[in-house]
Amino acid sequence: MASTGKKKKEHPLHWVAESLAEEPSYLEKPMFGCLACYLHGRLVLLLSSGDEPWNGLLIPTEHRFHGSILKEFRDVAQHPVLKKWLYLTEASEDFETRASEITGAIRMNDPRFGVEPKERGRGKEKQPLRNHSFSPGERRRR
Repeated sequence: MASTGKKKKEHPLHWVAESLAEEPSYLEKPMFGCLACYLHGRLVLLLSSGDEPWNGLLIPTEHRFHGSILKEFRDVAQHPVLKKWLYLTEASEDFETRASEITGAIRMNDPRFGVEPKERGRGKEKQPLRNHSFSPGERRRR
């Protein structure tokens, strides 16, 4: 069979994660129209290229680390919708510099960055339906 020659379109912010991609544990996959980046088994970045507030880096982290990250990395803020994560908008004047600083910290395995992905089950096990009907000779008790 001949190849169609179609190349998968690269995410516009993929360059941000290039230094992470050199790590053996690096993994990326599409998530909610964004590109999810995993390192050492943790979700460490979500690259988003939509309309604000979904245009830049979403930084998965535990709430207890927000304060220290916000102090250290100027222009990073709490995401206005997904408040459990932090956000660096691409509209930031120093976006490239801040993005590089953040990926540098992630690459050094800074424990403040990243969250363990939740186990995805095959859905809740359905409970068997209870038969609430009565057989023809049976009466309901009042």
